[in-house]
Amino acid sequence: MPFLFIFESIGTQELILIGVIALIFLGPRRMPEMAKKIGKMMADFRNTTNEFKSTWEREVNFEEESEMIRSGDVPTEVPSVSRENSILPAGNDVVVPEVRQIDAATFEESRSKAVGEAADDTPESTEPAPSSEEIARQNWL
Repeated sequence: MPFLFIFESIGTQELILIGVIALIFLGPRRMPEMAKKIGKMMADFRNTTNEFKSTWEREVNFEEESEMIRSGDVPTEVPSVSRENSILPAGNDVVVPEVRQIDAATFEESRSKAVGEAADDTPESTEPAPSSEEIARQNWL
């Protein structure tokens, strides 16, 4: 990090002098604004450099792997996966759901019951509907 080397050579007196000069040029109102902007810019720069570094490392690793494939140094054995480790414990059988056939009349009857129950669940309003005068007054407010 080159920034750390710079800050090692700057002492307390130099930092105070830089702060006073920044205060004179920016003023007390714009100083926090500018500090926030500088902080965001440094964070963006740091994120960009980290992203570039990780992309560079991926590309280098990709080139090394492709070179190994070209030279034939890649192991030809593929590790086998054992089938003994299953999701279900041994001895459990999976129950397949049963599909039943129903006729259209039974279907319509059960559907109408379900719709009727849903209509019964909705509460009816006991308040009278507002008059046009009340609506106009509410809209005015």
